[in-house]
Amino acid sequence: MSTDQTGAPAPQGDYRAALVHDGVVYTAGMTPRVNNELSVRGVVGATLSVQQAHTAAGIAAANALAAARSVLPAGVASDRIRCLRMTVYIACAPTFHALSAVADGASARIRAELGADALPVRAAIGVQTLPSGAPVEIDLIAAVF
Repeated sequence: MSTDQTGAPAPQGDYRAALVHDGVVYTAGMTPRVNNELSVRGVVGATLSVQQAHTAAGIAAANALAAARSVLPAGVASDRIRCLRMTVYIACAPTFHALSAVADGASARIRAELGADALPVRAAIGVQTLPSGAPVEIDLIAAVF
């Protein structure tokens, strides 16, 4: 599968990359895929540094934004979304605690693309493993205005 015309990654299973309902966009979990290939694999605090994971989170956030934009109603400009909530899942070693530093990579990407007012509330959650060995996975909920 390939990305669509918006650059949104194709789903890796039987689900939608994003959907919009009553003016709210929900994205599936997005990993740091580039051209539908996972660009970074590993476990933060074991095989990956905070900086590597921070970068990966930025890529995953860009993919989530692309997925959100791919379902905007016709005539709605791609910058007419406001991120409401972001969850950042981080595959990390049990002793790794700098989850917010990794999640900041996703926030930085949203700020760069949409401005500081588009920053959402967020949660950064450490997990044992993620799909395909990804170090981060991000989902977004955004409002269309």
